Amino acid sequence: MQVWPGEAYPLGATYDGAGTNFAVFTETAERVELCLLHDDGSETAVELKESDAFVRHAYLPGVMPGQRYGFRVHGPYAPERGLRTNSAKLLLDPYAKAVSGSVRWGEEVYGYRFGAPDSRNDMDSAPHTMTSVVVNPYFDWGDDRPPRTPYHETVIYEAHVKGLTMRHPGLPEELRGTYAALAHPAILEHLTDLGVTALEMMPVHQFVNDHRLADLGLSNYWGYNTIGFFAPHNAYASWGDRGQQVLEFKSAVRALHEAGIEVILDVVYNHTAEGNHLGPTLSFRGLDNCSYYRLTDDPRYYMDTTGTGNSLLMRSPHVLQMIMDSLRYWVTEMHVDGFRFDLAATLARQFHEVDRLSSFFDLVQQDPVVSQVKLIAEPWDVGEGGYQVGNFPPLWTEWNGKYRDTVRDLWRGEPRTLAEFASRLTGSSDLYQDDGRRPLASVNFVTCHDGFTLRDLVSYNDKHNEANGEENRDGESHNRSWNCGAEGETDDPGVRELRGRQIRNFIATLMLSQGVPMISHGDEFARTQQGNNNAYCQDNELAWVAWPSGEDDGDLDEETLRIREFTRSMVWLRREHPVFRRRRFFHGRPVEGTHDELSDIAWFTPEGAEMTPQDWESATAGALTVFLNGNAISEPGPRGERVADDSFLLLFNASPEPMEFTLPDDHGQHWQVVVDTALAEGVPEGGGAKLRAGERLTLTDRSLTVLQRPA
Repeated sequence: MQVWPGEAYPLGATYDGAGTNFAVFTETAERVELCLLHDDGSETAVELKESDAFVRHAYLPGVMPGQRYGFRVHGPYAPERGLRTNSAKLLLDPYAKAVSGSVRWGEEVYGYRFGAPDSRNDMDSAPHTMTSVVVNPYFDWGDDRPPRTPYHETVIYEAHVKGLTMRHPGLPEELRGTYAALAHPAILEHLTDLGVTALEMMPVHQFVNDHRLADLGLSNYWGYNTIGFFAPHNAYASWGDRGQQVLEFKSAVRALHEAGIEVILDVVYNHTAEGNHLGPTLSFRGLDNCSYYRLTDDPRYYMDTTGTGNSLLMRSPHVLQMIMDSLRYWVTEMHVDGFRFDLAATLARQFHEVDRLSSFFDLVQQDPVVSQVKLIAEPWDVGEGGYQVGNFPPLWTEWNGKYRDTVRDLWRGEPRTLAEFASRLTGSSDLYQDDGRRPLASVNFVTCHDGFTLRDLVSYNDKHNEANGEENRDGESHNRSWNCGAEGETDDPGVRELRGRQIRNFIATLMLSQGVPMISHGDEFARTQQGNNNAYCQDNELAWVAWPSGEDDGDLDEETLRIREFTRSMVWLRREHPVFRRRRFFHGRPVEGTHDELSDIAWFTPEGAEMTPQDWESATAGALTVFLNGNAISEPGPRGERVADDSFLLLFNASPEPMEFTLPDDHGQHWQVVVDTALAEGVPEGGGAKLRAGERLTLTDRSLTVLQRPA
């Protein structure tokens, strides 16, 4: 076999049409072998003798796409010094663009012998581990263009590739659970009909099913256990894992773009699947443990702010380079439109504390590619000082956990001041205004993959995670949920009616709030996980979305169909009215140049009187009226034109009793009800009641009514 010197950049395996260049970073290695793997189980080893700045490299003419490979690293094995190289372990390329196979759990993939953590294990891991794959980078994107949907027009739909598509009756069985399913018209039509503009995929970077879960007969369904930051997860490919997963993912992105839907990836750059000092040796640990991971004062152990056993070393230039190279790759080569960063506070831990000026944020800010896509932070981790909602830099948007908590508390009747709810409803200026951000920095959600589904939120007081094999100890115990009078499924018509009303309250509140709304997949069908609020290991029908069985929606009851239609109606109400998706915070006064003497927003008690400071601070109050002035939108349109809209009154009655509301006297004379969550449909058929200023309207307990006044 010919071996040419090759180049130290780019890292990974780069096919150029005639051969492949291989390059891998390791500072601790004494010798590195590139192993080409053959289908008969044999391997051909090629020593990477060329080294530039700790990057070992070679070019192999004739090595084609589909070739499986790995690395064997020779060097010191001294856990007490943080060194864990072991040539018996075949290592994945950190820059592999595709990964073949899966881990077959056994002592062979560990660097130590079971029962002796500091020992050295020289059992060959090659027959038991995953392998890297050379891929063909060429793909016909046609006229693909990123939708570039502005934040104020964005509606995010968080979904799991497999969970969303596995039970869809309109999909061929061989496509269910795959990237190809996302490109199928049945999925695209549902998303576009619902009004979704962005699909936020739960992790699709190559991940590992944990040894512990495998022993329990479970699996890492969610996928927050990354081992390959450049490779699409191979189990979601319908027709092969020798690079086909890359083509299939690209095809899905192209189809989603054609439907006007952006693709946002949920990415896990805070840790890897190798776990703590008792974890397997799959890639980073065997290549250069000290450069990739945060170690404690005793280098045998790992610092863990993620709850997974390890954390990547965010002050290492090689880690930062890998993350930035990965982000750019997914934007430039895979055409994704943004990222949601799991446990993003860990990325800011350059040293110990969370630092909004850390090197990672500096790199993102100045990067001409990454800085131009949607960047969404999950602004917390499990380490000390990890809850950082509102503290990320101006370029970022954030999952607003305070929005979730406040809205849940309001509708379940837990004491919260109306002032806090008003802030969440209007874009959380208390969190985002001081550093120059706007309402669109707030990604609002009531539910997500982690926790109860929307149906379970109103059906369970307590988690029911027995199926997870941890005696119901896992998962959050404080869910801010309310079962409406009965735990779990019930035939009680009063409880069922109240639950439907609560679901409509949450959906309506989400879509009427300033910021960027996010829907969790299946909530539009009122899907249930039977009270399991931590379905991370449930790769089965418990966690998969239950779709209608056929075109006639035969197995969905009338209540579920109404929820789906109500969700769609609220999404489109928001899309059609810019007053619900403003790009600037409200002024709380008349706006110059709008020719309207009324304030852009006004707040009233149910009696129709303007709110007083005492009204705002009453934690027991659960009702108010909000006036949104469509004639006082201060931000201009894309060509500098004035933006005008209808005006709306939002009437909230979160109290346990019916309440009479008086419409304000001087904020419009003629109003019509367009949303009433007390109705089973939520939207009045043929147009709702018409009312005049000063008239009274009785709201059912725990309900929301929206009135519209034409511009």
